[in-house]
Amino acid sequence: MHEINSDADVMRFFPFRRNRAESDDLFERLQKMITETGFGFYALEEKLSGQCIGFAGLARTDLEPHFPKGTVEIGWRLAHRFWGKGYVTEAGNALLTYAFETLNLPEVVSFAVFNNDRSTSVMQRIGMVLDETGDFDHPNVPDETPHLKHHVVYRLANHTKN
Repeated sequence: MHEINSDADVMRFFPFRRNRAESDDLFERLQKMITETGFGFYALEEKLSGQCIGFAGLARTDLEPHFPKGTVEIGWRLAHRFWGKGYVTEAGNALLTYAFETLNLPEVVSFAVFNNDRSTSVMQRIGMVLDETGDFDHPNVPDETPHLKHHVVYRLANHTKN
């Protein structure tokens, strides 16, 4: 995980890269999230090699008032050398199936820095739709990185939910 969290290309749209201790702490928090909520972020493994190549998952977002309490987001992070191979799209589709068919969530959202074209392209490929009125300035992005504040929002409703 440290390789991913410390890579300048991977972390281009985040306000900072993580050192080893910060990466380890993130890993522990992600594991705890699964224990506490029943879902979270999971390791992505390359089938042929069995190598961990990133992570993807579902999490409750705590960004009120931008999202109501209980809103679930989908997200991912992938080692640079595995970009463009469809791994995140595959994981995203599987996670949405899990979110809607197993967790029975009414909706899943995703958000990214407005010019993070790779991430928003994945959102589109997995069927999410741009919320044209959902843009927001991320409150957790430091003022020292204003180019990372403005985020766009994508949404997908659970059409199987009655």
